[in-house]
Amino acid sequence: MKPRMIAKWAVVLWFSALSGGVAQDLAPVYPTAIFAFAERGAGVKDAGAKVSDILFASLVARPDLVLVDRQDLQKTLDEHELNLSGMVTPGQAVQVGQLTGAKILVTGSIIEADKSLYVVAKIIGTETSRVLGESVKGKTSDELAPLVEALAEKVAKRITEHAGDLVAKEVKMEDRIAALGKVLGDATRPTVLITVQERHVGQLVIDPAAQTELALICKETGFEVMDPESGATKQADVIIKGEGFSEFAMRRGNLVSVKARLEITAVDRATDRIIATDRQTAVTVDLTEQIAGKKALQDAAAQIAERMLPKLVKQ
Repeated sequence: MKPRMIAKWAVVLWFSALSGGVAQDLAPVYPTAIFAFAERGAGVKDAGAKVSDILFASLVARPDLVLVDRQDLQKTLDEHELNLSGMVTPGQAVQVGQLTGAKILVTGSIIEADKSLYVVAKIIGTETSRVLGESVKGKTSDELAPLVEALAEKVAKRITEHAGDLVAKEVKMEDRIAALGKVLGDATRPTVLITVQERHVGQLVIDPAAQTELALICKETGFEVMDPESGATKQADVIIKGEGFSEFAMRRGNLVSVKARLEITAVDRATDRIIATDRQTAVTVDLTEQIAGKKALQDAAAQIAERMLPKLVKQ
């Protein structure tokens, strides 16, 4: 092996080792998006935006929450013509989660009733569509900030204590492969060649994370995988190809959040017929931007593999 290749793989292994250690030491972190609260009552006009601003300011310093940037969030909603003030359906929550990477949405209402003031928060899991709630009550003469700060403490506590209900549990690789193996059963696996162009915006990618993940899952579930650098394209039954990129999302203390998007197509080599096509976004948090980017692409690749590989086999 050439010295340059040895050096390259030494760096890759070092990063992989670091990633494994980091994953074990990191506490769970939940990407969260906060929306403007709906206003109910003449006396709370223009208070909805203030509630979300104060809530954001109160939660932004918590190490277990990574808040989606407000400007990026609004830009995404505007581009997709989504207005999520107060009323959010489960379908909308899932869509926002896919677009922004948020695993939890916080929205709600500020309500004036007689001389009382209610601030009600809905906490929605974008992966599970589970909805939880918290509220605080005050007088219409009370200052708004202390009420919302008290609500923020309740919301943070509810997210921490009930994260298992709101966020889908992380699937271990061995469990993912075992489940996929059961779905594939004894069906004949085609020979596949996998090539995915990847990049991390603004930085040089060391190795193809999504391509490696797809090849690993294919091998572990019984597919014969051809080396894309060997020029053996004609020996493959199916060409799995695609593009992926990751980019920095935000930093919170020592933690970095990165978002990735992956698009994959499977083509029958003999006929050039598209067998399946899929895409996936993913967000991960780690101590370094490079490792977080790789993990996000790996996660996206694993989710696509679960859906795509059963379409490639002959029953």
